Amino acid sequence: MINIRKLEADLWASADLLRASSKLTSNQYCMPVLGLIFLRYAYSRFKMVETEVMKKRPVRNGRVLPVEASDFKAKSALFLPKEAQYEYLVNLQADVTSAGGTNQSGQAINSLGEAVNNAMELVEKQAKQLTGVLPKDYTIFSDELLAELLRIFNNSALNDVDGDVIGRIYEYFLNKFAKNIAQDDGVFFTPKSLVKMIVNVLEPSKGTLLDPACGSGGMFVQTGDFVNAAGMKANKDMTFYGQEKVEYNAQLCLMNMAVHGLNGKIKSGDEANTFYHDAHNLDKKCDYVMANPPFNVDKVNSESAQSAGRLPFGLPGVNKNKEVGNANYLWISYFYSYLKETGRAGFVMASSTTDSSGRDRDIRQQLVETGHVDVMVSVGNNFFYTKSLPCSLWFFNKGKKEELQDKVLFIDARNYYTVVDRTLNEWSEWQLKNLNAIVWLYRGETKKYEALLNEYNDTLAAMENERPEFAGSIYMLSFGDAVANLKEVIKTTRDEAKEATETAAKKEKKAIQAEYDETIAWLNNALTIATEAEWLYEKFGEGKYADIPGLCKIANSEEIKEKNFSLTPGAYVGVAPVADDGVDFAKRMAEIHAELLSLQAESNKLMETISKNMKEMEL
Repeated sequence: MINIRKLEADLWASADLLRASSKLTSNQYCMPVLGLIFLRYAYSRFKMVETEVMKKRPVRNGRVLPVEASDFKAKSALFLPKEAQYEYLVNLQADVTSAGGTNQSGQAINSLGEAVNNAMELVEKQAKQLTGVLPKDYTIFSDELLAELLRIFNNSALNDVDGDVIGRIYEYFLNKFAKNIAQDDGVFFTPKSLVKMIVNVLEPSKGTLLDPACGSGGMFVQTGDFVNAAGMKANKDMTFYGQEKVEYNAQLCLMNMAVHGLNGKIKSGDEANTFYHDAHNLDKKCDYVMANPPFNVDKVNSESAQSAGRLPFGLPGVNKNKEVGNANYLWISYFYSYLKETGRAGFVMASSTTDSSGRDRDIRQQLVETGHVDVMVSVGNNFFYTKSLPCSLWFFNKGKKEELQDKVLFIDARNYYTVVDRTLNEWSEWQLKNLNAIVWLYRGETKKYEALLNEYNDTLAAMENERPEFAGSIYMLSFGDAVANLKEVIKTTRDEAKEATETAAKKEKKAIQAEYDETIAWLNNALTIATEAEWLYEKFGEGKYADIPGLCKIANSEEIKEKNFSLTPGAYVGVAPVADDGVDFAKRMAEIHAELLSLQAESNKLMETISKNMKEMEL
């Protein structure tokens, strides 16, 4: 998270530079700068894959064979010719003309802007889906300005971030100085942890994936990573389709997919308005649907939506102007309708949608009665990068096991998260695994749960082997013992650090403190892992699902009917029991009441004194 924050700060600096040195509007300079970020991020992935490929590269006549485009395609990465590599452009800044470069038309390259335009054209040749997508108007900038921009983005932060980084940066642009591009307040970037949760629960393997509100393509990127990590090849086993009304978003999506080596069919503009068009003709044909659609969109023409189809449960509420006043259940209906007979869907939705009334409630009832509502998850505040609103994750599964047809798993995760900073929360990798484990147990997939427990044990054992001085402190008989012991070790280490720095010579204090800080950070990481392991094990032991008050419950259709077909997890899981702190409540309340009366008496006495003094002063 530190690296991405630094990148954003650099990005803001570049925006100020553009504003000060050019007369371009937000719309004009937004895409060129994003194009440079894209190129830098593509170069980071290129170098990473190149290093991996070179480890096993064959040797001919004593010479290691150079990498080829096919090597990168096999690794789901974008191949970059020399002239399209970021390092080449950075080093070209001093004297462009002397490099003797020519563009794709054979004309001499005489400016840095022409060199960057050429780089974009070369990239488009490597990824046909990018044809006409990348910005190629860099000659509107002076060479000095472009050189400064290239320098700004030539930092290590982009080497260490993954997931939908372009989408996140894009949102940074929109919120800082290009808000006029995003007219709909319901449109915002999907946080990586929510995308990962959706992908992890759906477990895509092969088939057709549609995101009918694809934005910058985060669902595709994460699915590609998941499929590749499972030993398959995303481009071979998956077919990606996207619809995106906003042209800027669609361009970002194609750039994002290209940098991750993914091929996709993305349609944008009016023909990609999902309310009125099934742009890829995929109704009832999808193996997977994933989306984070804009919430609470109003003024959707009901007649046009009706004629566009994909509404198996009918229209939501329509007003006197023949408009759908809230399109949330249009989206929900679409997601369901796109699925084939065994298809699965996972999507983000406004929290209010789980128990909204009127026609929404009727559609929700029909959904429940299909038996295809699978999992419902409540997500707390501050998960979105720029919005504080809570949300819910919905999951449909038309291929549910027979024994689960009448059941829905409810998870209330509003109080389970990691605080990133004052305005942002997320699920850590271990927390994502723990939430996923609840779903596995609901589905009867105990071997996956057991594998996770083994992963916790193996990780803690490896950490202990890494630091022999803490042998016996981390890998213990139980996760609970490890947590308690690590807390004590951290406290002792902090005390040692304080004493060591206080007694050390002045010139040695800083180095000693840095060494202890590193050790404490390492111990805290071990404590975090042990704490998450304990959280999971104390609830589900060796692998038997149980309803946990305040966290999860499996409800059948009758229970859901009794609650007026609400799909709000909190309505089912209840409240977690409060630990008994040993305090006698009645006795403590009496003490508080007596203390309050005493304070009131003192206050009255003080007011009398002040009033008396005021009168004396008037005399």
